[in-house]
Amino acid sequence: MSTLEELFAKIATPASAAGPVSFLIVGLGNPGPTYENTRHNMGFLALDEVARRAGVKVDRARFKALTAEATVGGTRVLLMKPQTYMNASGEAVREAAAFYKLPPDRILVLCDDISFEVGRMRIRRGGSAGGHNGLKSIIACLSDDGFPRIRMGVGQKPTPEYDLADWVLGKLPRESADACKDVWGRAAEAAALIAAGETEAAMARYSG
Repeated sequence: MSTLEELFAKIATPASAAGPVSFLIVGLGNPGPTYENTRHNMGFLALDEVARRAGVKVDRARFKALTAEATVGGTRVLLMKPQTYMNASGEAVREAAAFYKLPPDRILVLCDDISFEVGRMRIRRGGSAGGHNGLKSIIACLSDDGFPRIRMGVGQKPTPEYDLADWVLGKLPRESADACKDVWGRAAEAAALIAAGETEAAMARYSG
């Protein structure tokens, strides 16, 4: 395996915009101003950082999503924000995957996770939805759970009785802004490694 220094030299090198899309990076969230900066839009917000670093804007309507083509980790990727609302995210992913003929292991999903605090991040090669409706929709639409995902903490409900929908659709607190920016940056770095085929390195460096 390459050293981490060699890997980061590779993914930091600007690449040509030419070539076919061979990887999807999907940020999950809900469209529209009502849902901006909510916990459930953590995936959208992290994808914005991936796009910023790649020098593109995710604003082209395709595959029931806002999209942009970019080079990430030396790989030509399609960045996606499904516009189907969270519970139907898989519809957009399925259309794009079918168009580009990409298997699940070439699809990276960025999303929120209520099981740990803001600032923490967990990377997995695949697995169950873990109660996340966006992941559940993608698994159902692909008939496969073997796609990598980066799950970013948004904190647990303050009490067991607190309504889950109210919690995840609530705004990210201002006091967590620095932790959010940090985790979006780390997610963007991990996404570049994963797109470059270095998922194990991303897991070792960024999960936890």
